[in-house]
Amino acid sequence: MTAKEIQKVRTFRAFSSRNYSLYFMGQSVSLIGTWMQKTAVSWVIYSLTHSTLMLGVTLFASLSPSFLFSTVGGVVSDRYNRFKVLLTTQVASLIQAVLLAVLILLKHYAVWEILSLSVLLGIINAFDVPARQSLVYEMVDNKDDLPNALALNSSMVNLSRIIGPAIAGIVLESIGDGACFLLNALSFVAVIVSLLLMKLPKYIHTIHKKNVFGELREGWIYIKQTPSIAFVLIMLGLVSLLVLPYSTLIPYYARDVFKGTARTFGVIDSFIGLGAFSGAIFLASLKTGTDLRRVLFINTLVFGAGLILFSHEHIYPLALFFVTIAGFGMMSQITVANTLIQTTVAPDMRGRVISFYAMAFFGMQPVGGLLVGYISHKIGPTDTLMGQGILALMLGGLHWRFLHKEKLRKEQDMILKEEHGLQAV
Repeated sequence: MTAKEIQKVRTFRAFSSRNYSLYFMGQSVSLIGTWMQKTAVSWVIYSLTHSTLMLGVTLFASLSPSFLFSTVGGVVSDRYNRFKVLLTTQVASLIQAVLLAVLILLKHYAVWEILSLSVLLGIINAFDVPARQSLVYEMVDNKDDLPNALALNSSMVNLSRIIGPAIAGIVLESIGDGACFLLNALSFVAVIVSLLLMKLPKYIHTIHKKNVFGELREGWIYIKQTPSIAFVLIMLGLVSLLVLPYSTLIPYYARDVFKGTARTFGVIDSFIGLGAFSGAIFLASLKTGTDLRRVLFINTLVFGAGLILFSHEHIYPLALFFVTIAGFGMMSQITVANTLIQTTVAPDMRGRVISFYAMAFFGMQPVGGLLVGYISHKIGPTDTLMGQGILALMLGGLHWRFLHKEKLRKEQDMILKEEHGLQAV
């Protein structure tokens, strides 16, 4: 076997698990529809209001329920059959997508109606994410392939981010916004079918002596007593609050900076996805045992640099190149954080800890979206985006400090062990 073939096998090794392969195929189709809907919602809202602040409000409406309910979703994931929970959330998402499609197709809609349905989807996702992420662990036969499966998950998300917005831009111009929402509704059929075709181990019901709040407290104490997980969650929360909401400003760049249309918006979003997809494939190709914390540190700097370079760029091809770099660096914030948690968390705490991950990732973004919308209204979107890039570099500095302290701690532990060994002799 050649080196290239070995690399290919290493990159896609999680596909040897049948259940995971089914999940990957179904979710891929569904996510293309999801990104089409996200692109269409942002474009419709901005076309109606011409306000970057309202883009922040839209993000807040879609993600804030995850902050409020994700911990409850994590407890539900740990207490009940995760497969049935996931199947229920997917059916609920299908219903939400149909309602939104009907609303848009009837052409009698207001901003508050779109925002209300976005809130409904956010509530569904609060229960969907902990169940889905926890179930991936059960889908993978060889647990050594879990980091690879999570990286491939991210590649799937970001490949759909390339395809979805690009299709959405074309559909918005040629057919209309209603078609985007209808296609998203149809896409949920694929993931529901893939779930029904799976053959998972028989669910064994466990008796839980504590109530929901007791189990939430137990999960919180576990995180506090596990500094490595706590640091990852804190960093993810800060990035989600201060940097990741940069995406709310992209419609401004498409329409006002580059004087484009919905297709321009779709292209920019697709190039962000191209960078993120490349980052996910890079992570999937890493050898087992790679220091993921160092990778996260470096890519946080890459993320910040990409945003700074893109923020004031008026040459369209160069802007696409810089936003691709930002997408590459952004990928590690989501994937590496998830991988570090999934590979270190205790199995009985998986759902609850992932719910805190969802709260840090999804819950901080809506607050950040409002913050970015407000600041951009005061100082302008370009300076706001540059400031977010600078903040990313500063967070990378905090990460370096943590890595440096960890290195010193390990060196001190080794010295102490050697001293004890000499004393024993």
